[in-house]
This record gives sequence, C-alpha cells and structure tokens, in this order.
Amino acid sequence: MTDPVILRSPRDFDTFRIKPGDTNRMALFIDPIKDNVPFLGFVEVFDKGGATPPNIHHDAYEVFYVLEGEGVATCGGKNVPIRKGDFLSVPPGNEHIVTNTGEGRLYCITFMLPNEGFAELVRSGQAEPLDALDIRTLTA
Repeated sequence: MTDPVILRSPRDFDTFRIKPGDTNRMALFIDPIKDNVPFLGFVEVFDKGGATPPNIHHDAYEVFYVLEGEGVATCGGKNVPIRKGDFLSVPPGNEHIVTNTGEGRLYCITFMLPNEGFAELVRSGQAEPLDALDIRTLTA
C-alpha cells in the first residue's frame, strides 16, 4: 500500500545526471520506484547553456512548469520561448528538446505521466546532489 502522504524537501531529493557530460540534472521528488506511484515528478536543473538531448516518450505526457530562468522548448519543428511561470505540455510521440537560453540556471518542475521507465533511466545515471545554489533557489 502506498503511504498516503509523501513529504520531501530539496535536501532529500535523489538527483542524477543520466549520462556523464549531460547539462541537465533530475532531482526526484516523486519516484515510482520508492513511492509506488505510476508517474515521476522531479525538478529538472539545466546548467547555463544546457539542454536535454532530443527525446521522445511513446506513451507518456511530459509536463514542465518553469520555476526559474528562461529557455526555448523545441517540439514538432516549432521553437517556443519559455520563462518563469510558463507551463508546457508535450504529448506522447513528439520529439522535444528544452534548452536553457538564460544567464543562469533553468529550473523546471517536471512530471512524466505515466513513468514509462524514465525513473529507471534516471536512476541508472550518475548521482549528483543539488548544490547550495539549487537549494537556495528551490527553498526561496
């Protein structure tokens, strides 16, 4: 049975880079592996100039809420500027890229619905905890 309440602070988030050299990290706050839920929730932290590799989720929706920073989301050949306060939804089957175009880090609250194996992919990467700047940004 799933715990009826999951409470974590940024210091508790398990954080990973999927591959060495990636310019974004995922800080998991809802994890289907640990929490027995069918979706994944994380804060995605993009380094200055960082981006996701082009990727497609065949069955999952990926939704982003820009918490801090600015960037460009590319989907279906269309570039859409994103900034603090914007919400972006990418339906299944669409190749997409999110790029940080701002002067600092880009922070997005991101959900993958359903998980579609993404938590397992993230957890197979290199652990890299949030740093002091991340903690300040996420707790301000």
